[in-house]
Amino acid sequence: MKALIQEIQSSLLRLTGSVIESLPGIIFAIIILLITRYIANVTRRMSIIAGKRILKSDSLRSLLIQITYVSTWVAGVLLACIFAFPDLGLGDIVGLLGLSSVAIGFAFQDIFKNFLAGIILLLNEPFRLGDQIIVNEFEGTIEDITIRSTQIKTYQGERVVIPNAIVFTSPVQVLTAMPHRRTDLALGIDYNTSLSTAMETLLEAIDNVPGVLSSPEPEVDAVGFGDSSIDLMIRYWTLPQKVQVRQTKTRVIVALKKACEQADISIPYPIRTLYYYNNGEDGGQRFPTSASSDLG
Repeated sequence: MKALIQEIQSSLLRLTGSVIESLPGIIFAIIILLITRYIANVTRRMSIIAGKRILKSDSLRSLLIQITYVSTWVAGVLLACIFAFPDLGLGDIVGLLGLSSVAIGFAFQDIFKNFLAGIILLLNEPFRLGDQIIVNEFEGTIEDITIRSTQIKTYQGERVVIPNAIVFTSPVQVLTAMPHRRTDLALGIDYNTSLSTAMETLLEAIDNVPGVLSSPEPEVDAVGFGDSSIDLMIRYWTLPQKVQVRQTKTRVIVALKKACEQADISIPYPIRTLYYYNNGEDGGQRFPTSASSDLG
C-alpha cells in the first residue's frame, strides 16, 4: 500500500513538473492567439480597403476578405501549437494533417463541399450581391455570399440561408441579370370589337404608363380564339427589380381597364351554356332547352 502511494505521489510530481515546464509555452501560445485576433481584424480592414481600390466586384471583395481573415487565423493557430508543444514541430503538424486528411474528409465532406462551392461561386460570379434570384422554391435578394452559404432576403422580409453546394448544383434564375424584364399580360375582348382598333387603343394606353420602357417597345399580340373572347397578349418591358415589375403591372392593368371603358371595348365574362330537360308525366324526356349564363 505504501509503495502504491509513493508511486502515485511520484506520478503527480512528474505531472506537475511537466505542467510547470510547459506553462511558459502555453502562456506564450495564448498571447499568440490574442495577437492573432488583433492581426486578423487589422488584415480584414486592410483587405476591405484594398478590395475597394483594386476590385470592382463585390463578390471578389468578399472572397478576398474571407480568405485573408481565415488564413491569418490558421497561421496563428499553427504557430501557437508549436510554442505550446515544443516537441511538436511544423513538419509533424503537416504530417499529422496529411494522415488525418481522409478521416477529416469523410467527417467534414459537407463543409468542404460548401467551402469549395462558395469559392467557385465568388470567382465565377453567376450572380452578385444585390441580385434577385430564384433557387428551388426560394426567391429574394442576395444579401451575402460567404464561403459556406448564400444568404437571400425574401420579399416578405425573411432571411434564407442556403448552403453553397445546393446553390452551385441547382438551377438558379437570376431575375436582375439583364437591364430590363418583360411582363406578359393576358386580356380578352368581345368578338364584336374591331381587333385593329382595340390593339391600337391598348398600345396607346401602355405607352403612357410610368415604368413601361419605350425600348424594347411594347407589343399587343392576338394569341387565339377563346370561348367567349378573342385572346390578346400585352407584352411590355420594365426594370428588372421585383418592386418595379409589380408596381408597373398594377398601373398597366388600371390603364388598360380605363382605356377599354373609354373606347367602349367590352371585356366579356366567360359564358357557360346550361341545358334543361323537361320530363313529362310519363317520365320520358320531351325536349332540351338552353340558357346562357354570364359567370362574372
